[in-house]
Amino acid sequence: MQNDNNLSEIKIEDQKIIDNKELNIWEALIPVIALVGMLAYNIYVYGDDALSGSNQFVLLLGAAVAAIVGFRNKVSYKRMLEEVAENIKSTTGALLILLMVGSLAGTWLVSGIIPTMIYYGLQILNPTIFLAACVIICSIISIATGSSWTTSATVGIALVGIGETLGISVGMTAGAVLSGAYFGDKMSPLSDTTNLAPAMAGGELFSHIKYMALTTVPTIIVTLIIFIIIGLNIDVTGTPQIDDKLSAIKSAFNISPWLFVVPVLVIIMIVKKTPPLIALLTGSLLGGITALIAQPDIIIKIAGAESLTFQSAYQGVMNALTIDTSVETSSKELNDLFTSGGMKGMLGTIWLIVCAMVFGGVMDAIGALSRITKSLLNLATTTFGLFASTVASCLALNLTASDQYLAIVVPGKMFKQAYKDKGLAPENLSRTLEDSGTVTSVLIPWNTCGAYHSKVLFGYAGATAYIPYVFFSILSPFVTLLFAGFSIKIKQLTEK
Repeated sequence: MQNDNNLSEIKIEDQKIIDNKELNIWEALIPVIALVGMLAYNIYVYGDDALSGSNQFVLLLGAAVAAIVGFRNKVSYKRMLEEVAENIKSTTGALLILLMVGSLAGTWLVSGIIPTMIYYGLQILNPTIFLAACVIICSIISIATGSSWTTSATVGIALVGIGETLGISVGMTAGAVLSGAYFGDKMSPLSDTTNLAPAMAGGELFSHIKYMALTTVPTIIVTLIIFIIIGLNIDVTGTPQIDDKLSAIKSAFNISPWLFVVPVLVIIMIVKKTPPLIALLTGSLLGGITALIAQPDIIIKIAGAESLTFQSAYQGVMNALTIDTSVETSSKELNDLFTSGGMKGMLGTIWLIVCAMVFGGVMDAIGALSRITKSLLNLATTTFGLFASTVASCLALNLTASDQYLAIVVPGKMFKQAYKDKGLAPENLSRTLEDSGTVTSVLIPWNTCGAYHSKVLFGYAGATAYIPYVFFSILSPFVTLLFAGFSIKIKQLTEK
C-alpha cells in the first residue's frame, strides 16, 4: 500500500481502460519518446535539482504532445480534461497523506521523538550491521502496517538520520529502508496493492501471498547479503565518534524512552486498520502535545516568545505542523538533520504528482496506454514471452502513467485472459504484477511513489541517490523472469 488510498472508496479496479482504434502504436509512443527525451536533457542540465520544478513543466509539455496526438485522432479536449480530473482525483488520498506526513515530521522533530530514536539508535547500531538491520526493521514494520509510505515516514526518517551520523551515505541507507519497506508492503495482507493484484488477476489473497513468497523471499535474502557485504566493506573514517553527537542531542532535547509511546501508538493504530490519514493526523497532534510537555523551551523559541503561554504554545505547535522549523545543537551535522518543512515542505512533491497525473490522464484519454499494453501482449507468443510482456507493461505504466496502482490495474485487465488461455493460474499474473508493478514504482522519480519517498527521506523532491541501492526493487522483475524462463513453480490452472 504505497499511497494508502482506500480501494473500497476509490474503486480504481473498476476504472475503465480507454481504447482508441484510430491510434496506432507509433502514435501512442510519440508522447513517451518526447517525454523521455525532454526529461533526459532536463536532468542533464539541472541534475538532482530537476524535480524542483523544471521536470514538472516537462511533464506538462509531454501531456501537450499527447494532446496533439489525441486531437489528430479525434479525441476531444473535454474527454482529455475529464480523464486528467479522474487521475488527479485518484491521488487525493496520497496528496493528503503527504501533507499529514509533513506535519508529523515537524511535531516529531520538535517533540524530541525523532532525536530520541536517533539517540538510542546510535548506541545500538554500527556501520557493519546497520544497512542489513535497516532492511529487517523496515520489513517488520511494513508487514505490520501494510504500508511502505508509513514505514518510510516513521522509522525510515530516523534510520536515515542514524546512518548519516555513522558516516553512511543517505542514498545507501534510504535504499536499505525502501528495500525492507517494499518487501513488507508486498507481502502484507493489509496492503492495498497486495489485495489489488489478485483482484485484477482473478485470484485469492492468501494464495497470492503464498505463491508470491516463492520469488520474494529469495530476492530479499539476496538483498540482505548484498547489504551485509557493503557493510563489511563500508568506507567510514575509522570508528565513528558518537559521544559528541550524543551530547549535542541531549543538550538540545529532553531525551526519554517515554517518547517512543507516540510512534508505538501510531503503528498500533495502523495495524488495527485505522485509516492512515486518521493515524497520521493523530500522530501529528500527539507529537504537538508531547512537544509542549517534553520540550517547552523549543516551543517557546519556535514561537519567538519569552514564556510558554496559550498563544505561544499554539503558535509554536502550529509552526511545527505547517512551516519550516529547525532546532540548533552544538553539532553542525545534527543541525542539518534536525530541520523540517512541515506541510509547506510537501508542496513541491504535490506539484510533481499533479503534473505527472496530467500526463498520465491525457495518455489514458487518447488510448495510448491501452495501445502500448496491447502491443506488448501481441508479442507474447510463449509462456516466457507472456511474463516478459507483463513485466514490460508494468514498467511502461509506471514510467508513463506515473502511478503504481495503474501499473497493476491496466496490465491486470489486459493480460488476465491471456494467462487463462495458456492454462496458467491467476497467481502467475498477480505475482508478476507485484514483482514488476508494485516494487518498481519507487525507482521512477516522477512516479507518485518515487516522488514521495525522495521527499520524505531526503527532504526534497528529486533526490535520486537512493535508486541504485533499492536492490529489492531492482532485482524483483529479474527474479520473476528467471522463474518464468526456467519454468520454476509456474502454477497451472489444473494441476496434473
